[in-house]
Amino acid sequence: MSKTATIRARIEPKLKKEVENLLENLGISTSEAINIFYHMIKLRKGLPFSIVVPNETTRNVFEDTDADRNVIHCLGTDEMFKKLGI
Repeated sequence: MSKTATIRARIEPKLKKEVENLLENLGISTSEAINIFYHMIKLRKGLPFSIVVPNETTRNVFEDTDADRNVIHCLGTDEMFKKLGI
């Protein structure tokens, strides 16, 4: 099948560059990545991942961890399990 259809989209330049670098490391062109994405949409009959709006508890946890509040730091799994009481 001939590939002649064109897609045009605006995207943040920084995001574009970061993703293109990742794709290059994978040996995949931007066009190939878009084709894969479209095929997955077709196969799943929708987006190939779930999109949800986080609830209030999740948003609060995100805000706390971003601000390094209410975070328990551990140097390893042994310390983590000890702090968890396991």
